[in-house]
Amino acid sequence: MPAEGERRARILGLLVGAGDGAFGARRLCDVCAEVTTMSGAGIMLMSAEIPDGSLCTTNDMSDLIEQLQYALGEGPCVDAYKQGWPVLEPDLAHAENPRWPAFAAAAVEAGVAAVFAFPLQVGAVRLGALSLCRESRGPLSDDQHAYALVMADVAAQAILVLQADAPPGKLAARLGAGADFHYVVHQASGMVAAQLEVSVAQALVRLRAYAFGNGRPLAEVARDVVDRTLRFDAASGQRDPMP
Repeated sequence: MPAEGERRARILGLLVGAGDGAFGARRLCDVCAEVTTMSGAGIMLMSAEIPDGSLCTTNDMSDLIEQLQYALGEGPCVDAYKQGWPVLEPDLAHAENPRWPAFAAAAVEAGVAAVFAFPLQVGAVRLGALSLCRESRGPLSDDQHAYALVMADVAAQAILVLQADAPPGKLAARLGAGADFHYVVHQASGMVAAQLEVSVAQALVRLRAYAFGNGRPLAEVARDVVDRTLRFDAASGQRDPMP
């Protein structure tokens, strides 16, 4: 089995060897899927235990994993970020300790059999989590697990480096290309927070609950809030369609 230094060298070689030495977020996900030999990989950025959105994914399966976690507020990346250690679920359909009921049901229906998440952090700075998914159930091998740990460390440091020269409050161009940060949902969360006089985090929970309870996509509900065709009443907490 390769040593950590050999794994890191291979990962860095794959990252910079695909072109002129420059790489973006999508390359991080592609290399992760390659070195771990998984069906798909994705990177979710988070702040204050709230998913900001997907930085990159490798395919439809990994994109679904990211979208479900963002829309439902639960899943392996969310837990890995909060807990600060890997979250491993080798058999999503028959988990020994079932978790993420809404996420798991939707992911299994889409053909996801196993999911794994590794926190992205540099020292005390937590950035989000790296997710791996597979169409077949079963645990990661020791080599896959070791590669995922090194990849998560490389990805976290790369994100900080790529973001270093970006203007305050703006995402670096090489990180933003292909990212999905659900700006309409963030805008709607701010509006609902003002309507209900709660925190933005609580407002996002309310939006998710409404979307899930009504069988609608979160982004669609958020757009209604931004368009002012849907609002939330501070007294009742229920929807209050505007005329």
